[in-house]
Amino acid sequence: MYKSIKMMAACVVLTGSVAAFAQQNPSPVVQNVVQLAASASVDVQQDLLSIFLSTTREGNDPAVVQSQLKTIIDAALTEARAAALAGQLDVRTGNFSLSPRYGRDGKQIGWQGSAELALEGRDFARISAAAGRIQALTVSGVSFGLSREQRAKVEGEAQVLAIARFKARATEIARSFGFAGYSLREVNVSSNDQGIAPRPRMLAMAAPAMAADAPLPVEAGKTSVVVTVSGSVQLQ
Repeated sequence: MYKSIKMMAACVVLTGSVAAFAQQNPSPVVQNVVQLAASASVDVQQDLLSIFLSTTREGNDPAVVQSQLKTIIDAALTEARAAALAGQLDVRTGNFSLSPRYGRDGKQIGWQGSAELALEGRDFARISAAAGRIQALTVSGVSFGLSREQRAKVEGEAQVLAIARFKARATEIARSFGFAGYSLREVNVSSNDQGIAPRPRMLAMAAPAMAADAPLPVEAGKTSVVVTVSGSVQLQ
């Protein structure tokens, strides 16, 4: 009991010391500070293509299903690597799954598995031609994006515009309130790309009318790289 009372007394003394210090050293009052933001966007053609090829197998023995998928992917990898070129056509494996298969009564009736191969890069013609030659797999997805080089270039352009708009807006606000100018207090720069590429005219690889080695028809769209500059300024 004695120890508890002693600890409480110490807390009271400490609180009093803090209060006294706060009274002697009051925090400066922040005045004439404005929060604002400005954005700029640059439209750019997407220059990165990703084509995903996949296959599925079913069976009673999981080891057999896995072996079948491995054989198919190994053969597809060999064919795709023959056309690979760093940055223009890169090849990698994707998702590989093996799971039980159940019937309507909820009982297991076998196993099913799937495997995926991804072709990615900036050479659309090379990538689509390679995808058209791999007949053991079917197209499961196509996506477009920006390469690192393209993104860095466009972000730099949008950033210059966004900063100029931020400065112009800060100047306008300062003058509207009767101040001669402003100084930066804090600033944050962020970026992202917006926009959806048009759905590719494809997904007909398995059609009899398409030749076995015909390139996969794809067409990229545009996206908008948006840079936002936000922060606060001190009116002066």
